[in-house]
Amino acid sequence: MTTVTDIAAMAEAIRTGERRALARAITLVESGRADHRAQALALLDALGSGQQALRIGLSGTPGVGKSTFIESFGLMLTGMGKRVAVLAVDPSSARSGGSILGDKTRMDRLARDPHAFIRPSPSQTQLGGVARRTREAVTLCEAAGFDVVLIETVGVGQSETVVAQMADLFVLLLAPAGGDELQGVKRGIMEMADLILVNKADGDLKAQAMRTCADYAGALRLLRKRPQDPEGFPKALTISALETDGLDKAWDEMLALTAWRRDSGVWEATRKAQAGYWFEEEVRRGILDLVLADPQVAAALAKAKEAATTGHRPAALAAAEVIAVFGSRRLPNK
Repeated sequence: MTTVTDIAAMAEAIRTGERRALARAITLVESGRADHRAQALALLDALGSGQQALRIGLSGTPGVGKSTFIESFGLMLTGMGKRVAVLAVDPSSARSGGSILGDKTRMDRLARDPHAFIRPSPSQTQLGGVARRTREAVTLCEAAGFDVVLIETVGVGQSETVVAQMADLFVLLLAPAGGDELQGVKRGIMEMADLILVNKADGDLKAQAMRTCADYAGALRLLRKRPQDPEGFPKALTISALETDGLDKAWDEMLALTAWRRDSGVWEATRKAQAGYWFEEEVRRGILDLVLADPQVAAALAKAKEAATTGHRPAALAAAEVIAVFGSRRLPNK
């Protein structure tokens, strides 16, 4: 079993940028074992608050070229002397629970870069397009001294906007398409995006990419202006991850938006709001774990579930009965 001394040594190794220690630490925070969870919390406490990296959430429709973009974008940043961490979340099978975790094979050049770190994690059917402990993995990467942390999510969906609760910038990556594509992207995720990047703006698709970008730029102008944005944001741009065209422009826009938010106080306020959000999430999950661990509630849960699945009770009524049992267990006797 890991000792306090081991935790202290791991924390020091992470601070010095040791990649193996960082990988072990992320494995620790992702573990579902109770003893590992206690060690993970001790590690996070030992690390404290480190430097603040630029956290960039990235989402996009399947096949849009997220891996190609991350590799080209990451190599551009490391070429500037930046240290880049990539937390790529792979979808887990709802049937087997397994994930392919093939991001390192799709980004082999970036994976070999000594200034980059790529960590694939299974979503474990977690809603929000990110793994449950992704935010803690981000904290570990910051403690290791990375300048930019890219958080790649599973794909586009309404629940996926939760990534905005752990990122400083949210980038939506799209492919060239006709006007109907606007109907295929959820309004909620568009409202969360700081930048929309239309990829594959090269070759025969370049003209179509320009038209798609214009369509999205027009759609963004119709959205209500957000208080956390300066004039002109959010905006849509065209890029070619394959030919690395437009990546420098996208980076400049990210830096400009980040600088404005820092100067205006939006950055700090957002970080505080995000911390509050995750605190409440942890409390909710902890309470749920307590509910499921109570033997009397567990028995009532099994009985109510049987009644719901066989049609003897409406699902909502069966759930209410279980909640009532838990309430009677927790309320003081009068």
